[in-house]
Amino acid sequence: MERMSDAPTRTEPASLTQVEAEARAALISVRRYDIAVDMTGLLDGPTIECVSTIAFECAEPGASTFVDCAADIRSATLNGRDLDLSIFDAGRLPLPDLAADNVLVVASAQSDTGRSVGILRTVDPSDKLVYVWTSFEPDAARYVWACFDQPDLKAPHGFVVTAPESWTVLSNSAPDQVEPADEGTASVETPARVWTFGDTPPLSTYVVVVNAGPFVELRREVDGYDLGLYARQSLARYLDRDADELFELTRQGLAWFGGQFDQPFPQRRYDQVFVPNMGGAMENWGCVTWTDAVIYRSPPTYAQRQARASVLMHEMAHMWFGDLVTMRWWDDLWLNEAFASWAATWALVGAGTEHTDAWAGFLCALKLEGYRADMSPGTHPIRGDVPDVAQAMANFDAITYSKGQSVLKQLSAYVGDDAFVRGLQAYFRDHAWGNTRLDDLIDAVAAAAGRDLSSWTPAWLDSAGTDTIRLADGALSIVAPDGGVPRPHRFDIVSYVVRDDVLHAVATTPVESTEASVEVDLPEADLHLLNANDLTFAAVRPDATSLATLLSRAGDLPDPLSRALAGGTAWDMMVKGELGAGDVVGVLTAALVTERSPIVVESFLGMALKAAEQWAPADQVAPLLLEVASTASGLTVEPDFRMPALRALAASASTADHFEILREPADHERDLAWRVLARRAELGDYDEDAVTALEKADLDPEAWVRALAVRGAQPDAAAKDEAWSALMVDRTVPMGSSLVQVGNLFWRPTQAELLKPWTDRYLDVLPSLASGGLLAVGGLIRVLFPFAVADQEFHDRALSLAEAPGTHPAIRQNLLTGADTLRRMLAARALSS
Repeated sequence: MERMSDAPTRTEPASLTQVEAEARAALISVRRYDIAVDMTGLLDGPTIECVSTIAFECAEPGASTFVDCAADIRSATLNGRDLDLSIFDAGRLPLPDLAADNVLVVASAQSDTGRSVGILRTVDPSDKLVYVWTSFEPDAARYVWACFDQPDLKAPHGFVVTAPESWTVLSNSAPDQVEPADEGTASVETPARVWTFGDTPPLSTYVVVVNAGPFVELRREVDGYDLGLYARQSLARYLDRDADELFELTRQGLAWFGGQFDQPFPQRRYDQVFVPNMGGAMENWGCVTWTDAVIYRSPPTYAQRQARASVLMHEMAHMWFGDLVTMRWWDDLWLNEAFASWAATWALVGAGTEHTDAWAGFLCALKLEGYRADMSPGTHPIRGDVPDVAQAMANFDAITYSKGQSVLKQLSAYVGDDAFVRGLQAYFRDHAWGNTRLDDLIDAVAAAAGRDLSSWTPAWLDSAGTDTIRLADGALSIVAPDGGVPRPHRFDIVSYVVRDDVLHAVATTPVESTEASVEVDLPEADLHLLNANDLTFAAVRPDATSLATLLSRAGDLPDPLSRALAGGTAWDMMVKGELGAGDVVGVLTAALVTERSPIVVESFLGMALKAAEQWAPADQVAPLLLEVASTASGLTVEPDFRMPALRALAASASTADHFEILREPADHERDLAWRVLARRAELGDYDEDAVTALEKADLDPEAWVRALAVRGAQPDAAAKDEAWSALMVDRTVPMGSSLVQVGNLFWRPTQAELLKPWTDRYLDVLPSLASGGLLAVGGLIRVLFPFAVADQEFHDRALSLAEAPGTHPAIRQNLLTGADTLRRMLAARALSS
């Protein structure tokens, strides 16, 4: 055996290619993993130690392969013989001369536990307690222990974890046994316990998990399931406040998915662990890990609660689509994420939750992001070549999630909802615990529907861009973005007439198109609403009369989804240079006068703020924010909308009267108080004493981030330097909402001249992000893109960096999309000048 310290310098871990994965999967099959994890070194230091024992078979005895390990290998044996560690390189240890049956034992240590690459050790700043989480998608398990890190080599995992005595350890199932560690078991002299977990079902390496720390725990027995919620101790009061809602959503989701898929979740225990400094959530089997930013420190608004409910359902849907049945390779990653996103909204509407308007919420936020990505040079087919895992990381984008979700909604409409669900039931039944390709799902749906989908699939999945559906002179024209053949579409047109100053629906016309031109028999009407119920993914442009009615009477449409469609149409017209930012703000604020859907109110307020701050020329920002503030002021008297209206007002307050409206509520609500201080700081009225006092009074362990964000909002170079160092140099700002708070207040639209040097620094630092974790890379690039202040020079440099040889695919993808949006913003500002 050779020690890692005796080995030569290693190169960066290599990205597994599809060719390599296919060859390895053809050669070996994994019987099981037994992984011993020692976390005692993480209590006071950075090191986790693991021993991974892998039993596997080889179809060609005598052949060779490699195991993945991006940690420091201490020792390795294959079938009892020592392996030569001097040839361990690029995260791969060669395995020569395989037998028919093999046992590989690799002891490793990882001390790089502070970058969110597979594992993150976090110290809570409020009480100095240590928490550790793992998240392995797409190929980060190798950073913690040795494994064959590809999705189609599924196997049972058995974990034995030694951890500090005060910690709770969580994995994919309930522990079979917890007992004190024998003296000398731990790597440091600290009291420890050993947690032994039973075997998981056959799982891919990216959905196993070990989380640990002195968590607060809440448990509840519901419908035969043992449900658990966990968070760090400093968030106990907030978790307790939200527990009933989270448990009820979990109950509703498990009942809905189990019934609809005709396959109940097969494990009694289902845990959800809320952890610090994580930018999203991860669908680990039976133990979902997600950011504790959603354990809101202030009572959440309806939209925040809906977003959290959607994440909960999304990760739960993965238990079936992703965990139970897993894609063979990352070229079908879109299907994994798109399905979970579609299923989340479907469940929120159908499972008895209060969020029956979830499709409207999706349209106003995530679907608009899908359209934005799909019109940029960074667009790509939903299904495309993924030659290696690095390219898979680049595909974690709005096309994968939001466009993919919309396409699955269109497929359900195309074949019929009942047939779609029957197809899903067959798919899960026939492929449980296996690996599949897209054709397996499409074949199951086609068989259930009795329809040939052979042309539908390539039309929707193998070409990029968004079709545009136009109505003129009683005919529909459907235009593909490249001028080619449009996709098949199934959608509805609802016709309305204005009678007694009210919109009345007089007809619904279903359309199923396969050609570029479709004749439709529509009644005389003041408005023909294209794509009613938002069944397809397409830009829509009704006839001139309908468009005028749609934009002027958006708030009069009878349901939240139709009103969201009107707002989304106005937004799309602004993005494509057909409407100015002021016009869009006018459409949205006019609709808000009568709007009664909580999700549409909050969405339209957010859209109006963004239009004013990012899409308007500099000289119109202030008057448009005044218009938003006036609208928000009127909504503050409505109990159902008071908090989102106050938050929008705090972001746009422009007069002494506005701040007077905010004064009393801000005295009682800390989140609102932070927002008011930030707005005042942005306007040059920074109050250091008020910031210090609020930070001391705030019980949120991330209160220091709010204070940093307020300081960073100032039109002051030293304050910008402080915020920038925390964001991009030291990277101490936690992922998730904390990053959004600081980033949004850093790039203020009226500070463009001051911020010019930091736009350059943004591009300078991007190449260094390539070695970060998946969630960290995407979060930093997207959240901190300087839309509000960047100019043409920045745009050109961003494009040049995106197109430079060697740029990481994930960085390239995000830059291309961001640069295209900036180009459109610059054009919109010029249009409105």
